[in-house]
This record gives sequence, structure tokens and C-alpha cells, in this order.
Amino acid sequence: MPPLPDAHCRYVSEWVATKLRWGLSADQGEAEALKAYAQGPCEASVVHYTTAL
Repeated sequence: MPPLPDAHCRYVSEWVATKLRWGLSADQGEAEALKAYAQGPCEASVVHYTTAL
């Protein structure tokens, strides 16, 4: 995570967008961490992505 808390939600959103864009999976620990942010401080964040060809 970035050192500044104000950057956490953007970082998480971009991380998820990259996973979705390229069809990548997440291990259990990663998925749980992303879920914690999605249900907590980043619940208002929207993830935008385009699927890779």
C-alpha cells in the first residue's frame, strides 16, 4: 500500500482494474484484503476497466 492513507482507495481501485482487465486471479489473502477495503474505507470507489483483447 502507498504510505499516504489518502492514496489507498485509488491504489486498490487500480489494482482491481488491472486484475479484471487481464483476467487475473487473486489468492485468498489478497481477496480478503481487497474485500476489506471494498467494504470499508473504499466502499464508494468505482472501478473502471476495459477488458484486454
